[in-house]
Amino acid sequence: MYVTATLLPVFVQVALTFAVLFRLGAVRLKAIRAGGLVREEVVLGDAGWPPIVRQASNCFRNQFELPVLFYVLVVLALVTRQTSDLFLVLAWLFVLSRIVHAIVHTTHNDVRWRFGAFAFGALVLLAMWVLFALAILLAPALP
Repeated sequence: MYVTATLLPVFVQVALTFAVLFRLGAVRLKAIRAGGLVREEVVLGDAGWPPIVRQASNCFRNQFELPVLFYVLVVLALVTRQTSDLFLVLAWLFVLSRIVHAIVHTTHNDVRWRFGAFAFGALVLLAMWVLFALAILLAPALP
């Protein structure tokens, strides 16, 4: 039961990453169709894109920062059989914080709300890592 329950928040986080990617594609396509882009500026970085595209691009890039530590932790927790009800609650809190972060990031982009969601998720993920590390380090040694 814990394998499926533990992987469900991972699947939701992956779905969020793809949703943000599709959003990025849509706003880039709209900007291209609107014209006015300088090819040399957009092929080398985000500076040549309109703000809404840079916003979506930054949000997509964020999906490969903290979530990477989440993915690694889930794999390690499953392999070492260190999942629990608390682990699952924290996993869902982390993923929910990422959803809120992405929604804020791709809409009104209020830094106070975005930072709050980011900080909450970062603290939840830190707690997950600390609890996992303690469970591993304090486990009785096998003979």
